[in-house]
Amino acid sequence: MNTNLVAQRAGVGVGSLYQYFPNKDAIIVALCKREGAVFFAEAEGALSEPTGQRALEHLITVSVRQQLRRPALARALDFEENRPAIASELATSKTAFREVIRQILAREDIPPQPNMETTTDDLVVVLRAIVDAAGERGESDRKDLERRVSRALFGYLGIVDRQPEKSRARK
Repeated sequence: MNTNLVAQRAGVGVGSLYQYFPNKDAIIVALCKREGAVFFAEAEGALSEPTGQRALEHLITVSVRQQLRRPALARALDFEENRPAIASELATSKTAFREVIRQILAREDIPPQPNMETTTDDLVVVLRAIVDAAGERGESDRKDLERRVSRALFGYLGIVDRQPEKSRARK
């Protein structure tokens, strides 16, 4: 991405673009914040779910939807938001997302965890890793991805899957 292409795609001159954004990083930060605000508004809805497990399922659904809704954009932003200049600008929104997870973990139906901070960090990493990897592979099956992420997060938390999978022959 370069500013000339952004200006062309936006239908404005480069000079006009620089009136609003001093450099390419500022454009990326604005785009990350815009997409992040949409994601966070949906993710925060998890807190209105009646149980911690339902809240976690809600969060998983929102995360998968965000990644697969516009996969090329999601992959590009995943890469960009890890650059130090960008990451420092997005730190506040990442803290807010971690707080949503922390509140979910405090629910009565979620087994107590030995260290809430570590568990919160681990869940963020596992959730992101699986969802981002699926995006990189170009996956499009939301339900399958949600199922895999759910198994990983619920297993980590020590929540037993109450719905046995179909028995399969071992190869």
